[in-house]
Amino acid sequence: MPILNKDMQVCISLAARPSNLGTRFHNFLYDELGLNFVYKAFTTTDLEGAVRGIRALNFRGCSVSMPFKEAIIEFVDVMAPSALAIESVNTVVNGGGVLTASNTDFEAVLSLLGERGVDPTLSVLLRGSGGMAKAVAAAFKRAGFSDVTIQARNAAAGQALATKLGFDFVTDSELAAKAQGFDVLVNVTPIGMAGANENELSFEHALIAGAMVVFDAVAFPAETPLIVAGRAAGKTVLTGAEVIALQAALQFEAYTGVSLSADQVRRASEFSRLPA
Repeated sequence: MPILNKDMQVCISLAARPSNLGTRFHNFLYDELGLNFVYKAFTTTDLEGAVRGIRALNFRGCSVSMPFKEAIIEFVDVMAPSALAIESVNTVVNGGGVLTASNTDFEAVLSLLGERGVDPTLSVLLRGSGGMAKAVAAAFKRAGFSDVTIQARNAAAGQALATKLGFDFVTDSELAAKAQGFDVLVNVTPIGMAGANENELSFEHALIAGAMVVFDAVAFPAETPLIVAGRAAGKTVLTGAEVIALQAALQFEAYTGVSLSADQVRRASEFSRLPA
């Protein structure tokens, strides 16, 4: 990576619980490709002030994670179709002071479903109702899935998401009363994420046993309790590690204009997860 200099372009991330995944992914590739960029992760209690800083300091881009994906909308200038359709943002690009928001989570999940050949006729249970859940649910909709049930602790948000996409909604108690299983289980909650919830299993073992595909959108750790249980049960698994690598590659292109090869994405993703 070039020595810090006045012309270096800065990209950042904003998250409640910052990790080094994005920082290491992007900086690894900046270094390999000789790009005059640097990437740094941040958290904030002043989202509006942080966005003003992006604009005032002419930072090139910003990755957006929980819990800012919806709150940041009022502070940007342009909503790209991928963000506008689901009212959730994970990427902001600064073009001459104009902040354009998009959602590469949506694009990455849509791509992953196609690459892994997940059959859109399968029944799906998706747990979650936040910004990432909106992106994942919308990707399933765009991929042609129609038999999708949303389960969420926040009943109002879960019902609104289900209604918007034409899916079903169940509360936790209603799901417990159902006898039927689901072909695809999707966790889009913090359950299983490194920290306070990392040892929790997001779905009951009985549901996992009856499923064909298990998908955990949690990015770190890659092997969440749900993914471990899914592998042990012989299920097809889709991981948050795959999603975050794909979406980061799309962000990288948006920031730098450089398209990455599959090998570059793989190596940057592997580097991002090495012990510090």
